[in-house]
Amino acid sequence: MADESRSQGPTPGTDAFDATIHPELFDEILPKRLLAFAIDAIIVIVAMVPAFIAVAILGIITLSLGWVLFPFVFAIVALGYLALTLGSPESATIGMRIAGIEMRTLGGERMYPLLAILQGLMFWVLTGLLTPLILVVGLLSNRYRLLHDMLLGTIMLNSPELAELERVRGT
Repeated sequence: MADESRSQGPTPGTDAFDATIHPELFDEILPKRLLAFAIDAIIVIVAMVPAFIAVAILGIITLSLGWVLFPFVFAIVALGYLALTLGSPESATIGMRIAGIEMRTLGGERMYPLLAILQGLMFWVLTGLLTPLILVVGLLSNRYRLLHDMLLGTIMLNSPELAELERVRGT
């Protein structure tokens, strides 16, 4: 009976991804996550160049009033990037897609823009406060979840294996 419920997919409010039943969903998650972070960091840094230029032009047009936005350029670009990519139907940033991973909620739902922004904010706050410890938490977790994943109820999964599992479940 328990096997039948697993084949039907998760029920609302339950944890959809068991590491003992589907260990392939979690293979090499932390190294892939680091690769994805590096790719996304490069993309955000490159995207900041036109944003800085736009703020500089805005500052000239508004007689230096627009330059007040300079301290916020990184946050606007980075959180906008997360909302548009991680919060998209693919539930993955460009770096995550390249690394072959995606993020879901524990119930199996795809990410949405607000949750993606919260994920980014929690990551930056916790990294600033507990830099080495958020990675230690990932090493100790059987599903390699980081602290901000645990607090927000999200999980990182291997995309090809997840697609196969969803195909088998019919979801």
